[in-house]
Amino acid sequence: MTTTRVILSFPWGNSSNNNNNEKLKGDFYHENGLTDAVLKVARKELREDKVIREQALEQMREWLKQNQEIENVRTDDLFLLKFLRTKKFSVFMAQQMILKYLNLRKVHMHLMYGLDFLSPKLNKLINNGYMFPSPVRDKHGRRLIIGFARNFNPDDHDSSDMSRVHAITYETLQEDQQNQIVGYVHIGDFKGISTAHVSCWNPTDFLRMIKWGEQSIPMRHKEVHLVHVPAAVKYVIEAGKSMISKKMKERLQVHVTIPELCKKVDPACLPKELGGNIPMVEMINWWKQELAAKRNTLLALDNMNILSDRSIISRNGTDRNNNNGAVLGMETITGSFRKLEVD
Repeated sequence: MTTTRVILSFPWGNSSNNNNNEKLKGDFYHENGLTDAVLKVARKELREDKVIREQALEQMREWLKQNQEIENVRTDDLFLLKFLRTKKFSVFMAQQMILKYLNLRKVHMHLMYGLDFLSPKLNKLINNGYMFPSPVRDKHGRRLIIGFARNFNPDDHDSSDMSRVHAITYETLQEDQQNQIVGYVHIGDFKGISTAHVSCWNPTDFLRMIKWGEQSIPMRHKEVHLVHVPAAVKYVIEAGKSMISKKMKERLQVHVTIPELCKKVDPACLPKELGGNIPMVEMINWWKQELAAKRNTLLALDNMNILSDRSIISRNGTDRNNNNGAVLGMETITGSFRKLEVD
């Protein structure tokens, strides 16, 4: 069976080879739509089983019911599980992540609200192929999130458009249990990037999204691969790395050429423009079907609100997502922006 036939039959299926096909035949799908293989990952990496899952969900719902500092927060399994799974079923840490997630959205409403893929400017970015996931999962069952910098025109779009396309992508994909469990691979092609792409952000927003994003957005980032990175942009990447965890730094790889990228990522999962077999336009068309199915769910996120950030505890246990730890990082980020402008 060829890769194309697998995709046509199972639009969000695995990359095809004989071993994967035999494995898929033996997979048993449970009531929640997850296979034995995925549940095994959940048990091994997340400490998740039925008892732990049900107990944690009950505790989360009771906490939401009693919490007077938030309102209209979703209480369905799918929403709560993405926080619990990201935090490996530490209920307290999942609660903190929900608060940080709500606070991030509130502080940066211009970057995080109005997640409508049919909005003309956002729809244009999606159609142009700025960001989309591959419909083919890798050998670990993960979705690849692919971004092309050259398909973002800074003369037509700003940082709000860029951020909301990212948010639409992440929120839509996280409405799937397998994605929540096995995580994601990120692919970024920086060919064609210019100073204008970076300077469309003000340093404060850029810093906060880098600093807060890892702590606030419930996703399992397993690998990050960048290709065609200009020397000048490496200053910004290095500055951004200073704001993320050691774990994420270790998962970031920079490649010089597409063949080099394809040695680390299965080409069957990549668009034709990155050494794969499926044209990008076909991947985008499949992606738009997923977006349409989840459009109302994403729009309803704007109903949630946090009334106070006083219960938020930062990673170092002292501040509440404020700028105490951000000032030093700001100097690095701002200097990198200036260096990029000079170069």
